[in-house]
Amino acid sequence: MTGNEGGEGIRRAPSHLRYLREGTLPTTFCPGCGCGTVLNCFVHTLDKMGMEPGELVAVTGIGCSSWLLSPYYRGDTLHTMHGRAIAFATGVKAVMPDKRVVVIAGDGDLAGIGGNHLIHGARRNVGLSVFLVNNQIYGMTGGQVSPTTPAGVRTTTTPYGNAEYPFNIAEVVAAAGADYVARWTTYHVRPLMRAMEEALTTDGFAFVEVLSQCPTNYGRNVGMPTAVEALNAFKERSVPAEKACGMQAAELEGRYVVGTLAKRSRKEYTSVLREASEAARRADAR
Repeated sequence: MTGNEGGEGIRRAPSHLRYLREGTLPTTFCPGCGCGTVLNCFVHTLDKMGMEPGELVAVTGIGCSSWLLSPYYRGDTLHTMHGRAIAFATGVKAVMPDKRVVVIAGDGDLAGIGGNHLIHGARRNVGLSVFLVNNQIYGMTGGQVSPTTPAGVRTTTTPYGNAEYPFNIAEVVAAAGADYVARWTTYHVRPLMRAMEEALTTDGFAFVEVLSQCPTNYGRNVGMPTAVEALNAFKERSVPAEKACGMQAAELEGRYVVGTLAKRSRKEYTSVLREASEAARRADAR
């Protein structure tokens, strides 16, 4: 460190690092993994918004992207059971309504074993900010097929190609009734940060799907063994949601529709519960 008595020239840590436990860094993600980009975007968004770490509670499940916050975030975190992050987060929101409750987890966690929690959280319009990091595979446990793996893709559990069609998960959540739904990729870092800010300021259920690269267990099976190849694919194959509305299904085959997919305003679930509780209290008092 260098400088003078007036403090000029002193190097200070970037402000966004106050959201991270520096003793846990560097991260343990595989080389080229998109999880580091998502974490970077998230803490920069919090910094831009001026949020303090104690203003939100982070809830995660099990998997690569569920490690985004629980070891690294300098704030209250719950590392929960596989697929149960939204159930836990709903409980947190119900008893701590003034907190912004954030869920970050993967496609296997939220769209697989936790799929019912996801669609009912959206249906109820629980005041959660949910970020689903979709690397299209079960990355942490060895590369098994997930609910978002494209048809025909080889994985460790589909060595002759995936026979199933994938969830179009953001559209499912939008149809279920979430207040805010968007999809971006790890290539689109600035739009992704704007979507994160929108999600964090939405009263009801907010959902952002982040298409992310997994060179280790997905990319090598689809001819994109490096992060650069995956990011180039995100860049070249992405279609803005507005443009996609005028395209045929065949034209969208193999493309990524990005942008805001739903934006509405309904009453938030836990606020309705509090109103009902207050009405019952007044009735009992009479």
